[in-house]
Amino acid sequence: MRLPLMRQSTQRKWFLGLFNMAQQLQSINLVAPAFKGINTEDSPLAQDPSFAEIADNAVIDKRGRIAARKGYEVITTNKTVLGTAAIRSIREFRDNAGNSKIFSVGNNKIISGTTTLVDETPGSYTITADNWKMVDFNDSIYFFQRGYQPLVYSNASGAVETLSSVSGAAGVTGAMYGNEVIAAYGRLWTADFTSNKSTVYWSDLLIGHDWSGGTSGSIDISKVWPDGYDEIVALAAHNGLLIIFGEHSIVVYQGAEAPATMSLADTVAGVGCVDRDTVQHTGTDVMFLSHTGLRSFGRTIREKSMPISTLSRTITKDIISLIQNETEFFRSIYSPEENFYLLTFVGQETTFCFDVRGSLEDGSLRVTRWPGSVFTAYERLTDGTLYVGSTNGISKYKDYSDNGTSYRFKYFSPSLTFGDTSRLKILKKIKPTLVGANSATVFMKFAYDFGTAFRTTEFTVGNQNPAFFNVNEFGTNSSPLSEFTGGELTNQRSLNAVGSGSTVVVGLESDINGFALSLQEINLLALMGKTL
Repeated sequence: MRLPLMRQSTQRKWFLGLFNMAQQLQSINLVAPAFKGINTEDSPLAQDPSFAEIADNAVIDKRGRIAARKGYEVITTNKTVLGTAAIRSIREFRDNAGNSKIFSVGNNKIISGTTTLVDETPGSYTITADNWKMVDFNDSIYFFQRGYQPLVYSNASGAVETLSSVSGAAGVTGAMYGNEVIAAYGRLWTADFTSNKSTVYWSDLLIGHDWSGGTSGSIDISKVWPDGYDEIVALAAHNGLLIIFGEHSIVVYQGAEAPATMSLADTVAGVGCVDRDTVQHTGTDVMFLSHTGLRSFGRTIREKSMPISTLSRTITKDIISLIQNETEFFRSIYSPEENFYLLTFVGQETTFCFDVRGSLEDGSLRVTRWPGSVFTAYERLTDGTLYVGSTNGISKYKDYSDNGTSYRFKYFSPSLTFGDTSRLKILKKIKPTLVGANSATVFMKFAYDFGTAFRTTEFTVGNQNPAFFNVNEFGTNSSPLSEFTGGELTNQRSLNAVGSGSTVVVGLESDINGFALSLQEINLLALMGKTL
């Protein structure tokens, strides 16, 4: 029996519709997702898919992939002297003979040691604040904090003592009890005093306890500030320059090797430093936190006559908000071994990790975020080991658990349009490729049209143990052959997806508990529907 002509026509259109829909299967291959780090500044619809909306507890690894950060392992076993307080600062002191001793501060004490913390505070010396700056200089370590007489330790003395009690001490008065201190060009330099915010003092050559004899001296820069008035926050030395950071401006002196004759080299208005403890030397530059984001000294000097860019342009509003709401203190560290600069807002338990291996097209650095951060101090040792401080005492940055506890790794893409914002997308498949993630449960998430109700599908990575040359090289009847590998195991999955919308966001979450995880790529397959 023949179908009516109209019915035949309808049926033909239905089959042609299916054919056309099949022809419109589109693919987005997110190779090295989040390669460019977080971007919370640009419109989600205009973003390069190489950015991420969220990249939590993550770093950019050496192959350009988003990967789980390392965790920390507490090495302190006796923290009685610390009590319930946190380590506020850590410093490795190395004397001229190569001997090493770890100092830290916390609970209103000067502390030494790593496994067992020992109180080194001088007798009858009262401390009520822990904002010490420690610096090595000429076979001694010095401790400076605003309003407190500086302290000093050397292996020769064997104890922490007040600076004025050192044999030959001179000029150690309340006028030079500074909050900032650096060792540079054969001297100690100090600034940021209780009642004087525009003077820098320097010690005699190679004599950190003499502040009134020899070639010691001071300079008042109150008439030099480019905007009329500012207050010294931090000091730095770079390429023969003395860099004086104010809150809202920078003053640079040249010829600092001979401070009595050094001269004004440059000033920068409108850019200053938020906090002393955000300043880090990278070997070729100086990085610091300004009120509008992370900056480098070299670029700030070059661009001062132009609109100045920041190293944190992709998260500018986030940084500004955190600065304005920080009620405790800032901490930072530069690690050439890990290729990152860490910036921690301690009161808000947030750390940003800036990858320093290269910059994006606009000059900013790739950045990821570590929420719930418990780190309150950092120190990179001479051998490259990274120490972190917390209420637990001192820990090492290593392995992939937080002292035996898991932490959540998260990646979420920007809104993806498959090249056409006007068409409906019907997501069919999500194909992630992971490296590592041994035994982990992985949650793939996706949502449409900027929604927050994510659909979730999960899978478990098998217990994969990599085989190496000369280890399990041959199999037995009960143990199959293990071929040696490079140590990185790749896991690929194909997951079904449902729903539709004009834009798609895809995410991946997993608890990190002992094994590394890197996200190699995510391939998305979707049918393109009607025009909305």
